[in-house]
Formats: sequence, C-alpha cells, structure tokens
Amino acid sequence: MRYELMIGLRYLRSKRRGAVVSLITLISSGGVALGVMALIIVLSVMSGFEKDLRDKILGTNAHVVLLQFGDEGLSQAKALVPRVARLPHVTGAAPFTLHQVMLSSRHGVRGAVLRGIDPQREGRVTDLARNMRQGSLDALQQTDEGIILGKSLAAALGVRVGDPVNVISPVGGGVTPLGMAPRVKQFKLVGLFEAGMYEYDAGLAYIAIPDAQAFFRMGTSVTGIEMKLDDIYQAPQVAGRLQEELGFPFYTQTWMEMNKSLFSALRLEKTVMFVILVMIVLVAAFGIISTLTMVVMEKTREIAILKSMGATAAGIMRIFMVDGIVIGAVGTLLGLLGGIVVTTNLDGIVSFLERVFGINAFPGDVYFLDKLPHQVNTPDVVAVVIVSLVISFLATVYPSWRASRLNPVEALRYE
Repeated sequence: MRYELMIGLRYLRSKRRGAVVSLITLISSGGVALGVMALIIVLSVMSGFEKDLRDKILGTNAHVVLLQFGDEGLSQAKALVPRVARLPHVTGAAPFTLHQVMLSSRHGVRGAVLRGIDPQREGRVTDLARNMRQGSLDALQQTDEGIILGKSLAAALGVRVGDPVNVISPVGGGVTPLGMAPRVKQFKLVGLFEAGMYEYDAGLAYIAIPDAQAFFRMGTSVTGIEMKLDDIYQAPQVAGRLQEELGFPFYTQTWMEMNKSLFSALRLEKTVMFVILVMIVLVAAFGIISTLTMVVMEKTREIAILKSMGATAAGIMRIFMVDGIVIGAVGTLLGLLGGIVVTTNLDGIVSFLERVFGINAFPGDVYFLDKLPHQVNTPDVVAVVIVSLVISFLATVYPSWRASRLNPVEALRYE
C-alpha cells in the first residue's frame, strides 16, 4: 500500500479529530448519499413513466399507419393489407376507420373517438384483445351493430354490457328546415376494455368496420391501414420503404411522429431534473471542501513533518484526496443502495402513504396513467454514480493543493 493511501485512511479513522470535523464529515457523506438517492429515484420514476406511457400508447395505437390524401379515405385496403404485411419487421396489419362522435345513453353524453376495426386482425396490431375486461372482440362480428367502450367511458355514460348506446355524428344526417341534422344510430354495448391509460379508457370506442362504413357512408373505403412491428425503432425505416414503394397519394405516419411532442417533452424534463438534482450533490461537495480544509488546518504539524522527511507536494495532495474521495465514495454507495431499495419498493411506499394520509397520490383522471411507474435503468444509474464520484473528486482538489503548498518551516516555527 502506498504511504499516501495508508496515511489518508488513517486520518479518516483518527480518534483525535474534533467532533465538529467528524460531524461535518458525516453531513458531507450524507449529503452525497441524499443527492444520489434522489437522482436514482426521480430518474427511475421518469424512465418508468416514459416506458409505461409508451407501452400503453403503442398497445392501443399502431407503430406505423398508412393513409391516403383526400377526404375519401383509403379505397384499396383489401389489396394493400397483404402487401403491407409482407414487409420486413411487420408482424401484423389491419384496416381501420377513425371518427369523432358523441355517445349518449339515458344517463349521460360524452365525446369519444370511434374506431372501426376488423376483429380478426386487430389482435395482431394492438393489445385490445388482451385489454378486454368484459366481452370479446368476436362479439363485434357475432352481434349486429355492437360497440365496445372503455371502462371509464362506460361508467361516465352509466351503461353496462347489453345496454343500448347512441352514436351521434355531428354532420351527414341531412338538411332540414333548421339546418344540418346530426346522424344518430343505436348500438348495443358488447364489451368493455381497460388500457390502463385514462385518456383511452375514457375516450375510445370500437365498432366493426362494416358498421362504421355504413354509418359514415364510406362505401368500401377505410381511414387507413395500421401496422405492428417486431422492433418499434424500425418504424422510420419501414415507413420510408412503404412510402417509396407506394408513392403519391399515399403517405405514412410513425408512432414517433404522432407522439413527438409528448416524448420530446418527457426527455427534456428528465434532462432538466437530472441537472437540478445534481445540485444536491454539488451542495454536498462544499461539505467535503469544508471537511478537508479543517483537516488540513488540524494536520498542519503532521504535513510539515512529512515534508521534512521527503514527502513531495504531489504526495501530500494525494493524502487529502484520499480522504475526500472516500467520503464521496461512501456517500455514493449509500445513496445507490438507498435509491435502489426505495425504487424497488415504491409501490408499497406509495400505498402506505395513501393509507396514512387518506389520499390518492396518482389519480387517473389527472395523469395519463393509473399508477406510479418506475424502472431502474442501468445507464442512468451509471451516469449518476460517475457524476457523483467526479464531483467528489473535484471537491478535493483545492484543499489538497493548499495542503501541498504548506511551508514546513513556517508550520514548525511555533511547535
């Protein structure tokens, strides 16, 4: 063991050190631990939020959508679906229709997005079949004019499976002496789904494509073709190839383009939170500087003796750097362990706090999701540990440099 390391560790274990210095050392190490723990918890929650949000969005929507310019919709769906399904990375393709409507029942009225789907193909593209809580997709084919609602939407309308639901289109009902009349048709509720994302559960409804084409007078056209991929990050390549093969008047949209603003905001927020929480570690670094400065003042005589015995300025610097790095490393390790423990038990902690304070910490009608997600990402943890250790190391430089500049003659003059 080099003498710098041995002496530095001995200074940390010294029982002669004043109580004030020991207290500052504990506070410094605790500050680093608190900063690292806060960083890991917050970044894990934000990573989990982004992943859960992405999974729920992509579980309800397709990875790539093929559309056609114009108001008539896409009229060649029957020929295009097999062609699209043969593309590399495409695991499923299905036609769909999409319209804004009003839904009404005896107990309420709500606005919703009405999607027309092919029940046999939809399960290959989205997670709707797995999200069904009552009924099934097959009921859309087995029942004339059946409709599937989100669980929250059905609750808002006050309807159960088997009840009638009126679908109202604000245009297309014909001209009357009072102006344009809405188009109204009664459907039978045949199933309920729960995607786990309030925006979808309270605003989505599904009917069979033939019913949608008849109600909206679309003929044989559909709104577009949706595709599911085996790798969501291949969406731009698949969309580009499809656009190149089909050309005008067709165009494509990927899940990245459709949700660009949302995920860009999440990434920016995560970056800003990382920068803000690093400030906690920086504050703890000032504690390390204070600790080492007081140690240097306390060890002035020992430094002078070491220099008199031939210790170099670089050696003296390394002695006190060892002290600061150990303080930072211990704090980083404690913060790392604390952050991982809290994150892995976050569900239990949130439930406990909700019971104690009688609150709902994560209401689904306020947030996109219905629970607090979390995911510990190795790159995030590594980045936090590296940043903490680097800040702790930089905090040792100035006090160690001052110790190395000490003149042994001046230090021993009054000893």
